[in-house]
Amino acid sequence: MNTDSLNNTPGRIQVIDLIRGVDIIFMVLFNYSVTLRYFGLIHIQPDLLYSVTPLVIASIFIFISGAAAYASFKNNKENFGKKFMLRGAKLLIFAAFITLFTAIFVPDGTIYFGILHFFAVSSFLVPVMVKYNKLNPAAGILIILSGFYLQTQQFSFPYLLWLGFMPENFSTFDYFPLIPWLGVLMLGVYSGKNIIEKTWHVTFKSKVAKTFEFLGKNSLTIYLIHQPVLIFILMLMGLKLF
Repeated sequence: MNTDSLNNTPGRIQVIDLIRGVDIIFMVLFNYSVTLRYFGLIHIQPDLLYSVTPLVIASIFIFISGAAAYASFKNNKENFGKKFMLRGAKLLIFAAFITLFTAIFVPDGTIYFGILHFFAVSSFLVPVMVKYNKLNPAAGILIILSGFYLQTQQFSFPYLLWLGFMPENFSTFDYFPLIPWLGVLMLGVYSGKNIIEKTWHVTFKSKVAKTFEFLGKNSLTIYLIHQPVLIFILMLMGLKLF
């Protein structure tokens, strides 16, 4: 299959949606465990597994989102830039809601630049990544390595926390700065062509696969509502959380 045939692929790649659907379930379960531990309802020690798990989940989600962005570009080149500009603007509004919600209900873990904030800002950069796709592997690896270094440091100023300069005594439930996570997204965009060529024709018939595919298509909605839903359920159970 040659590159030009990618223009004839379907609007969505089912394999990408399925992987994203499975991953969003793991993300929700992990976030729930963090919330329940915060309110003292479960007791889990933050061991190595507990530290590594969210990094693996997020890496898969961000990488596959990069591949999905490339697929979107191949299916609609003319409106691709406009689409991602509008997407970024919409996600900024949702991200602001997440910051406000956590500031009110869990102030000790307020999310200032979580994964939704990351996707909002990176949406404005994705068209550039696609345009200069050949540069993504080197730039992505460099950004990831820079992020490893920055995470060993702390800084006396807070205004660059979105970039990866973590301020002293910083505490949050969710932190996904552009460095290193933009590098993961770049690698996903670069791998998009290969992923699409190998999976665009794959379809699923089982109900389980279709369910995960549906969740993948609606991952943003699931992410937005999963924490408020949990807190609402806990309050209905009579637990005094605040």
